[in-house]
Amino acid sequence: MRAPVPFLLMTLAGPMPATEPLQEPEARFHPTRGVAGMVATQEARATESALAVLARGGNAVDAAVTAAFTMAVTLPRAGNLGGSGFLLGHLADGADFVIDFRERAPLAAGSDLFLDANGNRDPSKAQSGALSVGVPGSVRGLALALEKYGTIPIAEAVAPAIALAETGFPVDASLHDSLSACREDLARCPEARRIFLTEEGGPPAIGDQLVQTALARTLRLISEQGANAFYTGRIARLLTDDMARRGGLITQGDLAAYRAIEREPLRTTYRGHTIITPPPPSSGGVQLLEMLNLIERFPLRESGPNSAASIHLMAEAMKLAHADRAAYLADPDFVEVPTATLVSKGYAETRSALIDPGRSRPSVEIAPGLPGAHRPESPETTHLSVIDEAGNAVALTTTLNFSYGARIIATGTGFFLNNQMDMFDAKPGEANAYGLRSGEHNAIAPGKRMISSMAPVLVFFPDDGGILATGTPGGSRIANTTLQILVNVIDHDMNLAEATCAPRFHHQWWPDQLEVERGFSPDTLRLLKEKGHRVSEARSMGSVQSVRFRNGTFEGYSDPRRPGALTLPVRDH
Repeated sequence: MRAPVPFLLMTLAGPMPATEPLQEPEARFHPTRGVAGMVATQEARATESALAVLARGGNAVDAAVTAAFTMAVTLPRAGNLGGSGFLLGHLADGADFVIDFRERAPLAAGSDLFLDANGNRDPSKAQSGALSVGVPGSVRGLALALEKYGTIPIAEAVAPAIALAETGFPVDASLHDSLSACREDLARCPEARRIFLTEEGGPPAIGDQLVQTALARTLRLISEQGANAFYTGRIARLLTDDMARRGGLITQGDLAAYRAIEREPLRTTYRGHTIITPPPPSSGGVQLLEMLNLIERFPLRESGPNSAASIHLMAEAMKLAHADRAAYLADPDFVEVPTATLVSKGYAETRSALIDPGRSRPSVEIAPGLPGAHRPESPETTHLSVIDEAGNAVALTTTLNFSYGARIIATGTGFFLNNQMDMFDAKPGEANAYGLRSGEHNAIAPGKRMISSMAPVLVFFPDDGGILATGTPGGSRIANTTLQILVNVIDHDMNLAEATCAPRFHHQWWPDQLEVERGFSPDTLRLLKEKGHRVSEARSMGSVQSVRFRNGTFEGYSDPRRPGALTLPVRDH
C-alpha cells in the first residue's frame, strides 16, 4: 500500500459555533499519497501521539490505544480512564474483531437503585454522585487490544500521556469553556476543584498550563504494571476507598472481576458495501445496520442529498430502529437479544412496508417489530479512526456519558469517573437523560453491562478494495449521524469533507420530532412539515472522525463542529 511521493498534510478543525450554519468544506481536505497511515481524532495532541507511533512502525491498534490514553489527559471531558468504549478492528489478513469494554453495574446494584420512596425514578441519583458510577472498562479494554493485536508494550503507548500530564499543556478555548460550563458541579468534588479550577472557583485562563500530577502517577503505574494496577493494585484501592466515603457501590471485588470481552462484529451489506460494527450491548450498531437495510429499498441517489424526500425516508427508518432499540436491546450475557433478526434483510423487508414515502407516520402509531416471527439470512463521548500502511484499521469510540461523567475524581487518581448507570432503565418505560426509553431487559442487575449508543464503523468498498473507518460521539444521535455519513459517501459520492460538513438531522421515535441543524433550505423544511414532520432546530450534532484508504490514497477529515480535532497522515518510513 506504499506509494512513491511522500506528502504531509495537517487537517485542523477549528471552533464551529453551534448556532451557525456549517461552512463549505475548505481546502484543508486533500487525498494524500506516499504516506504510511492516517489518524483522525477529536483532540490534536492525541492525533500527534498516534502519528508518532505509526511513524516508528507501529500498527493501527498501537496508534489508537496511544491516542486513547493521551485523550485521558488532554480531553478530560470525554477521553477517559474511568469510562468505557468499543474498539472495532480489521487486520490486514482479513480478520475483524470487537473489544467490548463497556462498564458493568457493581455487584451490589439492584433494580431499585435509582427509585425514590414512591417508586419513581430519581434522576439526581442516576446522573450524578457515586451511585451513578459503573465499573470502568477503558484500561482493561485498551490493554487487551494492545496485548492481542498491537506490537508495542503498554509503557510505550502510555508514555505520551504521562509526559503531557507531568509537564502540562496550554488550556485552549474548548477546555476553558467546558470547564466553565461544569464549574459548579466540579467545585463539589475537592479533587476536581483542586486540579481543574482556580482558587476563585473558575476555570484556568486560556493559555494557562494545566498540569495533572495525580493523573501522571496513575498513568505511570499503568505503564509499569499494566491494567492490573488499575483493577487490583494501588489505583483500585484509591478508587474503592473514595467510593466507600461517598456511599458508592464499587468494591475491589468489582474491579478485580472486570473483564473486557472480545466479540464478533455485526455485519451487513449496503449497496454492495460490507459494513461492520459492534454488537450488543452496543445498541448503536444494531440500529445502524437495521436502518441501512431499511433505506436500501429506496432510491436515495435519485432523491438527492438532503432533499426532503431523502430526509423523510431516513427519518422514518430512524423511528423504526429506535422503537426496536427500546424493546429489545440490552446486555446479551443477561438477556436473549434477537440481534440476528434485527439486522437481517428479511426483517427489513417486513418493516420497510411501514415507511410511506408521502407521509410521516406519528410515533404513537409505531410499535417495535416482532423479531421472533422472522429468521435471519451493536453525550460525552469521543471517537478516533486509524488506518495504517499495511491495511490494519481501527474505529474506536469511548465515553464517560455526560461531559466529565459524574464530575467525580477519586482522591489521588486524577481521572474523572463515568455516570453510565443512567443508561440502565431505572423504571421501565421512563426516559433517561437523552430521552431514550427501554424496558425490563435493560434493568439494573449485578455485573450487567448497560446498553450503549456507541457505534464505531468500518466500511469495505467493493470496487477498489478500499476501507473507511468512521464514528462519532453524540449519545442517542450516534447511529443517525453515522447513517448520514455513510449515505453521503455511498449514495451521493461525497468525499469525507463534503459528507461531514453536510447539515444533519435526527429522529429517535420519542419525542416525536425531527431535529435539524441549521443549513437546510426553507423549501426543504416546508416540504417535510407538509409530510407531517414536527421540525425543530437543534444544536450541532456529533463530531465525526473519519479516515479512508482507496487506490493507494489516504483521505481523512475531522468534523468542524467541535474545536481542536486533528487529522494527520504520517510520512512513508
